[in-house]
Amino acid sequence: MYRVGFSKDIHRLVSGRPLILGGIHIPFHLGEDAHSDGDVVYHAIGESILGALALGDLGHHFPPEDESLKNIDSALIMKKVISLMKEKGYELSNVDVHIVLEKPRLAPYISEMRKNVAELFASEISNVSITVGTNEGVGDVGLNKAVEAVSVILLKKV
Repeated sequence: MYRVGFSKDIHRLVSGRPLILGGIHIPFHLGEDAHSDGDVVYHAIGESILGALALGDLGHHFPPEDESLKNIDSALIMKKVISLMKEKGYELSNVDVHIVLEKPRLAPYISEMRKNVAELFASEISNVSITVGTNEGVGDVGLNKAVEAVSVILLKKV
């Protein structure tokens, strides 16, 4: 049996915060404005897992008003969500993530992001796709005021 999940995450970009995508600190003068570390890649993947399994959203499992979660490393969020996935008897078939960010260019970081995601799932890197694009100057993402990631995931029953 297979389950499909989809999610999108977006965060405003602000000064004084690190830019973290797929567990990688990207050198840049702006970073995600978020209660956690703001990693939109991990958030989109995590929520797509929850959606595939009809387990609610990230806010239900990690409430933004919970001060103990302030600046939490999103890898910890992923580990918790993946453990819920495993408890339900599923594993990763494949995940496809698309990051939308005007600047900086992310191509040099893609392989390391894929590796990080694959390791979290204890899966092959060939099961993880990450692509990047810009918003061609349109909207908050295009004006470099935000970063967005979308995720589609296929889970299979073990």
